[in-house]
Amino acid sequence: MKGLLQRVRGARVEVAGEVVGAVDQGLLVLVAVEPEDTRVSADKLLHKLLNYRVFSDAEGKMNLSLAEVGGGLLLVSQFTLAADTKSGLRPSFSTAAPPALGEELFDYLLSKAKQVHGTVASGRFGADMQVHLVNDGPVTFLLQT
Repeated sequence: MKGLLQRVRGARVEVAGEVVGAVDQGLLVLVAVEPEDTRVSADKLLHKLLNYRVFSDAEGKMNLSLAEVGGGLLLVSQFTLAADTKSGLRPSFSTAAPPALGEELFDYLLSKAKQVHGTVASGRFGADMQVHLVNDGPVTFLLQT
């Protein structure tokens, strides 16, 4: 499972002009599910998302996690992150999970996040989404489980 974590000052996701998910300061995470992923993969990714130290402490060092700063978590499914781009000029999506598995594990990740973290929002799985964000830093990390 992959999560492209972006520290944001604010982010929102729209579907057909309607805002379906939004957060203020926190993390926007684009999530890709791969065929071998399981609920254990989702649990590991969530642990990393909540505890990865990407927020500045009083000395300006990245020493604080999302859980410590109480920021929002916006999860957006994005199967294109799982693409194989090693050769050629067109991505191959054979490395992405089938839609049913992708949706199941994304929904599981979202449900678990809502159980353990205060502010959690999401995009809509499989929808044509417009993602708006103000990347803070910019700070962006690719996390993998």
